[in-house]
Amino acid sequence: MRTVGVEEELLLVRSGSGRAMSVAPQVVRRAESAARELATVAGRGSSVGGELQREQVETDTVPHRSMAELGEELVAWRAHAEHAARREGARVAALGTSPLPVEPLPGETERYRLIIDQFGQLGTEQLVCGCHVHVSVESDEEGVAVLDRIRVWLPVLLALSANSPYWQGRDSGYASYRSQVMGRWPTAGPEDVFGSAEAYHRYVADAVATGVAVDEGMVYLDARLSASYPTVEIRVADVCQDPRDAVLHAALCRALVDTAATRWRAGDPAPDVPTRMLRLATWQAGRYGTSGELLDPTTSLPRPAAEVMEALVAFVRPALEANDDLALVTEGIARLRRVGTGADRQRRELERTGDLTDVVAAAVRATHELEGEGP
Repeated sequence: MRTVGVEEELLLVRSGSGRAMSVAPQVVRRAESAARELATVAGRGSSVGGELQREQVETDTVPHRSMAELGEELVAWRAHAEHAARREGARVAALGTSPLPVEPLPGETERYRLIIDQFGQLGTEQLVCGCHVHVSVESDEEGVAVLDRIRVWLPVLLALSANSPYWQGRDSGYASYRSQVMGRWPTAGPEDVFGSAEAYHRYVADAVATGVAVDEGMVYLDARLSASYPTVEIRVADVCQDPRDAVLHAALCRALVDTAATRWRAGDPAPDVPTRMLRLATWQAGRYGTSGELLDPTTSLPRPAAEVMEALVAFVRPALEANDDLALVTEGIARLRRVGTGADRQRRELERTGDLTDVVAAAVRATHELEGEGP
């Protein structure tokens, strides 16, 4: 059974007002000093770290085979980051973008400063939070074969995770405005079928050689080989408000990797869908989430989102059964259809209260599975 690890980017918001707060360096230092508190849950390899902007932190788990154990660690790291944030007058919210206006401040590392200097306003405006799932692969060759075969399904994963409808205090009109912000980077989004590990690595080397990508880590593809681990890293999703949705997403990612690898070994070719059509499918998923139509991964034609979600589950069902994840995914999809994505929940909260501060407060509660607390 393949292992799965998850990185979550989380927004730091001021207690009371819900506005993004530039305290990531302090929160990371406090989290590091208290890391031993989480040793029995997380262990070596997990962390709370900084990100591109000082209004966000990133947590990462160790690899897991059990989705239940992965969920426990996700919740534990959210709580650990929250504990450190509270010491700075902040809260931690799993939001893809800040609902309230913000002027981000760059992170402390030289690399982050270089990225922002090189990309100007694109870099200074970049405050988005995603969920990155690492699924183990046996080799780069298998990993690239997986990338070539899962690419058509990545827009569906984006739709399921959509959690960023607001940008600078206004409704963007998108379920995932984060996907639009990410799409502005020249190295982001879907990519062509590579065909081999050699071709993939040549693409990465060529991107860095141009000087546009400052390093391999700036190849922001929707899915890529990890530069640090023997994994496929699926990066298309918004961070999920509800940790159960994050586990659902991770289970689907693993099942997609399993299914793609099996088909590769059987000699099945990668789907011949042009990247230009995948860009349209990604836009559609970011615009509507699961509330409208998605583009069918096989025909590229509009189809009710519920039917496309069912098609995804059917496609990976043997892998879900083999991993004992079918019930988890079936129940998770049913929950999403019942209560909606994070974007749906944010919009319902604003409709109910008329105040984006309340939207942030509700997101903080959902992030930590709490009730009755403000931001």
